[in-house]
Amino acid sequence: MTRKINLNFMLVAAVSILLTVFFTAIVSYRLFQKEVFSDLSSFAEIIEDLNFMEQMKDRGFTKPEDTLRITWIDADGQALYDSYADSAALDNHKNRPEVTQALQRGKGFCVRRSQTMGQNIFFYAKKTKDGRVIRIAKEAGSIWSVYRSALPVTLGIAVLSFFISVWIARRLTKAFVRPIEQMAADMNHTEQIQAYKELTPLIERIHSQHEEALKNVKIRQEFTANVSHELKTPLTSISGYSELIATGMASKKESRHFAEEIHQNAQRLLSLINDILQISELDAASKGSLSFAPVDVYALAMRCVETMRPTANRHKISLSLKGAPLLIRADKDLLEELLCNLCDNAIRYNQEGGHVWITVTDRLIIQDDGIGIPAKYQKRVFERFFRVDKSRSKKTGGTGLGLAIVKHIAEVHGAAVTLNSDEGIGTTVCVEFPDAA
Repeated sequence: MTRKINLNFMLVAAVSILLTVFFTAIVSYRLFQKEVFSDLSSFAEIIEDLNFMEQMKDRGFTKPEDTLRITWIDADGQALYDSYADSAALDNHKNRPEVTQALQRGKGFCVRRSQTMGQNIFFYAKKTKDGRVIRIAKEAGSIWSVYRSALPVTLGIAVLSFFISVWIARRLTKAFVRPIEQMAADMNHTEQIQAYKELTPLIERIHSQHEEALKNVKIRQEFTANVSHELKTPLTSISGYSELIATGMASKKESRHFAEEIHQNAQRLLSLINDILQISELDAASKGSLSFAPVDVYALAMRCVETMRPTANRHKISLSLKGAPLLIRADKDLLEELLCNLCDNAIRYNQEGGHVWITVTDRLIIQDDGIGIPAKYQKRVFERFFRVDKSRSKKTGGTGLGLAIVKHIAEVHGAAVTLNSDEGIGTTVCVEFPDAA
């Protein structure tokens, strides 16, 4: 990558230098042309004002040592005098562009190769008051002669500029690539990288994603360890009790008790597996993969109350619902799972003769007068496999994943879950939906 960037920088530098030389020569040559024509115009003005043409004609033809050529032409295009050649031997000049322009407009310009002088010549022609034309010519060379004369200096500057550009390109490339290489080498200390300001947001974003990835890996590792532990407990019990029955070591009465224990542990195992599958599906789910549709929270709550009433009666808990219809866009099955998990928790961690109240207004509120949650544990109750009272959870069949599932379901719906609890008084859970109507 570094090699490619350096080559691109060098290519850009070389092209830039060549284009600069080319266009500089063109601009310089045009400025040079303008200056030459300005000088020739001044010469023509002086010659006309001082009436030099008559004197030069009387003196006759003499080839000058310099490159300035003066020609006097009458209105018919015939050369009356030429300082470079015998006027009698010259062709008629009426059709020469600069002469034609001068006769028509008062002055004319032209650059061409002179047959007489054998060089590229700048011609300037001026019409005098008596209708004749004074033409002054000067050998100035072509643009290629400008290139040839400037070639040594141009090449020197170009080579020097190229090597300076290469040096700068390498420094810039190193400055550009170094933070990326440092970040690739050590993702855990990206905050120590000295990066230019344009790269800082990218490094911060990558660092944040890296930290999040590490956090997710840690959560998965803890989840795997917890799952293994939670599965091992009922499986060990099932294996132990079944072995006692199979070997005939248990009496008939004990066998019945062991069978009940095996059944309870199997049920606990099934509940645990179902909850693990549920939370794994929620981890993998995205909003786009869910079936969102208008759902009445009150109607779902009523259905949940009917479903949970046998459990509530078995625990001698009073279950009631009040409120009004609340229409939101949600996945119906997941929202029902959220309601049932909250109701199930309120029933499980209650006291005999206790109450559970479900209220639906512009939000969902589930309140109980159960055992409550100590303040120091309230922030952790939504963690996977966290239990405030493990012995009670085991007794009631809790898996420690109920509130974690609630949290996940709320997150995929963009809802906020808040919990308030007083130990020995009860717990209130509030769910606020973003598009409640």
